[in-house]
Amino acid sequence: MKKIALLNGPNLDRLGKREPEIYGNTTLAELEAQLSTEADRLSITLDCFQSNHEGALIDKIAQWSDAGYAGLIMNPGALTHTSIALRDAITGTDLTVVEVHISNLYQREAFRHVSLTAAVSKGVISGLGIAGYSMALQYLKLAAV
Repeated sequence: MKKIALLNGPNLDRLGKREPEIYGNTTLAELEAQLSTEADRLSITLDCFQSNHEGALIDKIAQWSDAGYAGLIMNPGALTHTSIALRDAITGTDLTVVEVHISNLYQREAFRHVSLTAAVSKGVISGLGIAGYSMALQYLKLAAV
């Protein structure tokens, strides 16, 4: 069974409460449950993790890589635009990464238009709401990873 990881960064624990006009009303727990159900249907093992701390995210990426996970669905939150360390953590693994953003980064503030992690990701899904997570999962199921 293919093992895929879901990593959500800072403030994504506030989904459903924080700026619902941008991020919607679905909570992180609901998102994880929905994606876990979909993963089961696709015969994928899905492991979910969220942290507001950069180091915890980096540690988790290394753990998943060492445990033989094939892919990573990642929404780094604001670390997308600031974290060279997170970028380096990705390049230090064999994980196939799909970066996901609920909002369209290019319709937001100019500082959000640059992703430091996109260049080391297989692809980026931005602006399609939480459906982007399902699309990433489906891609990773079909990809030769």
